[in-house]
Amino acid sequence: MNQSAKNTQVNAVQNDSRWAKIQARDISADGTFYYSVSTTGIYCKPSCGARQPRPEHVAFYASCAEAELAGFRACKRCKPGQPDLAQSHALLIAESCRLIESSDENLNLEVLAEKSGLSLYHFHRIFKSVTGLTPKAYSAANRAKKVRDVLGKNISVTDAIFEAGYNANSRFYEKSTQVLGMTPTSYKTGGANVTIKFAIGECSLGEVLVASSERGVCAIFLGDDATQLVNDLQDAFPRAELIGADRDYEALVAKVVCFVEMPALGLGLPLDIKGTAFQQRVWQALQKIPAGLTVSYSDIAERIGAPKSVRAVASACAANTLAVAIPCHRVVRIDGSLSGYRWGVERKCALLDLEKKS
Repeated sequence: MNQSAKNTQVNAVQNDSRWAKIQARDISADGTFYYSVSTTGIYCKPSCGARQPRPEHVAFYASCAEAELAGFRACKRCKPGQPDLAQSHALLIAESCRLIESSDENLNLEVLAEKSGLSLYHFHRIFKSVTGLTPKAYSAANRAKKVRDVLGKNISVTDAIFEAGYNANSRFYEKSTQVLGMTPTSYKTGGANVTIKFAIGECSLGEVLVASSERGVCAIFLGDDATQLVNDLQDAFPRAELIGADRDYEALVAKVVCFVEMPALGLGLPLDIKGTAFQQRVWQALQKIPAGLTVSYSDIAERIGAPKSVRAVASACAANTLAVAIPCHRVVRIDGSLSGYRWGVERKCALLDLEKKS
């Protein structure tokens, strides 16, 4: 290759966005393209840990087959034709999750590890890394979901409990309020026999609805239309007894409004938090973020010990019904930009501004 052709090749590679991914060993680019090295006769994944080649020796390919057709062989270090370890783990744990979900029995750790072909320690560690939950917590969340699903059928509460995989009524009733937010009978009837007080106030962000069960504040909704906020509460508890609160309760609403306007004061109210085991871990992590600071979804995933569950963290933030009290507005994209917010990105921006000023 003469110098002119060499310079052309170098410029073409260096100006290609894929070259930067090779230099960064960007694992997220694996599978999107492959590159060959003319001096070694091999082709690699972008994240390959081998010594990086000079740009004049590099060519790009869309697939392994295309690279091999050009006469290159697969790198023995990064093994581009095989799933990477993370993918293999994800597939393995996905099979374990399906096994838990389809089993009529409560499978213990020993059985799950044996079926996966891994030791107890490695299975437990990998399962938590992939799903964000321990196998035990995932099983419990799955059974709780089954209960919620079957309680919607025209069967008794006892039948629903056993159909969901609980061996005894007592085992479920011990945690029924935590799982469902109310007794199983009340859940089955759409919140019947549950009394929820509510009132609506105004703040700089618009209307704010505050609702409480006997356990604590169960909803804080923000919006522009008071009627729509009440409709949202009715949708959440279609057969609960909703009571427009008295003057004493309006004092509680005033406290929430004050917290919105001056977050440094703190809220100091009992909360009735309902959600899956994973959601509650995310929400607990959110409550530890100091006012005025922001973190990324990736940061939260790391803090709860589930670094690969970024999307699940975002979903948990979206499922939060306690605006401001559980500060999902303090979570931003990894580049610092604002992402979606259940009550509108403009309110998210306004909340962050209020916190910086307080």
